[in-house]
Amino acid sequence: MTTRPSAAGGDAFRRAACPPGTGTATTARAAENLELAQLLRGCGRADQEAFAELYDRTSARVFGLVLRVLQDAGYAEETTQEVYLQIWRTASGFDPAKGSALTWLMTLAHRRAVDRVRAEQAHSQRENTYGSRVLGYDFDEVTEEVERRLEQQAVVAGLATLTETQREAISLAYYGGRTYAEVARHLGVGLPTVKSRIRDGLTRLKRSLGVP
Repeated sequence: MTTRPSAAGGDAFRRAACPPGTGTATTARAAENLELAQLLRGCGRADQEAFAELYDRTSARVFGLVLRVLQDAGYAEETTQEVYLQIWRTASGFDPAKGSALTWLMTLAHRRAVDRVRAEQAHSQRENTYGSRVLGYDFDEVTEEVERRLEQQAVVAGLATLTETQREAISLAYYGGRTYAEVARHLGVGLPTVKSRIRDGLTRLKRSLGVP
């Protein structure tokens, strides 16, 4: 004779299969991804406020991932800055049908970090080899290194066109890996002032980089 499980037994089984808080955590992650997707769409429309909020909400996680790959805080800060500049320039290409917003961000950050590792390795090898051994590098790797350096030079040149206050705020946020609120406290000014400086600075930097 087959014994049917009691209602209490069924509830116990469901609790065991779904630990307390699992549903809440899943719902929270889904809600966050929807919000981040909206912020990315805003970035794609050159909405600096959306970019500021996206940075505040994700920069710690992006920096942590990059740091785990690079194992160097200085390189990680520089690469995190490059990641957010790339987000600002390419957010319009985000397609929620292909994955969540956070996955898109972290994938971009991971690729950028790996690219930095490869570039640094290539640079070290070039410094320790001569002549024909240097010519043994793959063309694509050399091209990638040249493009990365040119991009960095363009960013440095662009930063030079900003006012001192804009440059200071952006440097603290991107090179220093600080949130907008932390930048405001460091500079001793209000959060709206910091956001305004960074917003105006990003607009000028975007123009100097030739980004439409």
